[in-house]
Amino acid sequence: MPFIFFNIYTLQTIKQILKVLSSSFHLLCRLPFPLAFLLILSSSSPAAGASPGSILIFSRISRSIKLKAYLFNLEARRQTETRKKNLGKNGRNRGTDYNLVDRISWLPDEVLVSILSRLPLKEAAATSILSRQWRYVWASTMTLVFDSEFDIYPFHRFYEIKPELRDQETHRYIDWVNHVVEHHTGTTIERFRACFHLDYRYSSSIDKWIHIARKKQVQILELDFHARARENYYTFSEELLGINQVSASKLKHSYPEIPSVRFCGYNTGFKFLKALCVRKVSVSQEILEYFLSNCPLLERLTVGYTTKKLVNLRVVGPSIALKYLVIESCPGLHSIEISGVNLVSFSYCGTAINLLLSKVPFLVEVSISEEPVKNSSDHRHRVWGIHYLVSHRSIVLPFTQLSCCLAQLEILEVDIVGAVYNDSYTFPILANLKHLKLLIGANYYWDLDHLSSFMKACPYLKRLVLKVNRPTCGERKEIAKVAKCPHNYLKVVEIVGYRAHACVIQHVMFLMESIVELEKIVIDPVRHWCWPRGTDGGREEPDLEAKAREHAMQHLKQRVPSTVEFVCL
Repeated sequence: MPFIFFNIYTLQTIKQILKVLSSSFHLLCRLPFPLAFLLILSSSSPAAGASPGSILIFSRISRSIKLKAYLFNLEARRQTETRKKNLGKNGRNRGTDYNLVDRISWLPDEVLVSILSRLPLKEAAATSILSRQWRYVWASTMTLVFDSEFDIYPFHRFYEIKPELRDQETHRYIDWVNHVVEHHTGTTIERFRACFHLDYRYSSSIDKWIHIARKKQVQILELDFHARARENYYTFSEELLGINQVSASKLKHSYPEIPSVRFCGYNTGFKFLKALCVRKVSVSQEILEYFLSNCPLLERLTVGYTTKKLVNLRVVGPSIALKYLVIESCPGLHSIEISGVNLVSFSYCGTAINLLLSKVPFLVEVSISEEPVKNSSDHRHRVWGIHYLVSHRSIVLPFTQLSCCLAQLEILEVDIVGAVYNDSYTFPILANLKHLKLLIGANYYWDLDHLSSFMKACPYLKRLVLKVNRPTCGERKEIAKVAKCPHNYLKVVEIVGYRAHACVIQHVMFLMESIVELEKIVIDPVRHWCWPRGTDGGREEPDLEAKAREHAMQHLKQRVPSTVEFVCL
């Protein structure tokens, strides 16, 4: 729901709101409160006599929409005044019939659709019961977000219910999406999002959704599925893009408007696409590079938890518009090449890969984190280059792979859990770095040495975030003390995933002793990165978080100087 800020300090403003409310009460009483409130405010205007300071401001309603609503409201007011003048003396004495004007329905459909597009899909559809005029307004909404909402169990507990109930919920979801997309009357779709436990068995329905979204010039396409086994993932159809010419000719019979190599010459039909997000969807290198090469407006690409079908990825060439790239948990990925593009942000989480970066002058934000290898014989084994305890790899590798952009980085996130510390290695200076995030182990004895080295390498750092991971099994060595590292620019420190571990306390004390102008310490016990939506786990987390908050307030707060603001979330 959009953030609403308003300032009311005149009775005249209150009278205006009540006037609009009373004139459309027969409609508003049947609306969800958020929608009713939005419509009341959108039909109010300065013409009603409110002072400038009492104008209500909406952060998500564009100026053009507000202007159109304002002009139509002026017209409504003019007609109301005309009706008032035409009323006879008896009519005026009988009451205020001229106030009973449905100003909301006088708003243009474009304004109403814009407002409904900012509501959850089910709430927007609920407006169809208001009147005949409103019956199909919701069907033109530009935002189709199909997030599953369960009343009796959490989203990530889906596979714990009985199979027959799972099938029932799945078919209800499929029918819901099919009904909405088939009855959608709008010419464009700004955002299409499907999020549910879907796999290859529902490929025909998913293909149809993608086809309709493509046909209606979708700008943001999100496919966030949660099939358990990777071999059961939905496979993004190459035929939808016209890559496979033989299969595309067959699909052409079912969906005549789907582009193909033969019919449109390598035009995907997604020329308005600005953001693509696929999670737990099987995609190939050809699919992703096809989107990159044929979508001139594509600026955001997120690929997560895909199959081993994706082996390599090349983001190369000045014609590619991509600015934000996120790759996470792609087990078959061997290499990523990024060159000659205007990339601003790059995030990678996964196994060790060959990362080739060159000619990325605008890259200012990088996140590199590891992912443990399943069924590893050594529980300490880490898979990103900086975490090879087995092969004694050090933190040198990520700095080497990022060497072309280290000097320009402003935001850096690195996972240093299990990284072997080498006191003979000097960190390169990150002169422009302002925001540093480090994922540390709750009891890893080398992390404090790494923290000290990072602080020396980032002389102008302003914000430091320490994300505390779970304790590493078998690591019980005493954490060595590190000499103070004076830092003059660091102002804010956040400890995320805080627990009452000795390592965490030592990190906090080291920072308070080293930072000269520390202004604020934030303690957040929630480990947001551990249990993302759609995954199982974290059942014991709320209790641990409560204990962590209690420990921070009782034992940590008293150690923080009074000049430093202490916040425990």
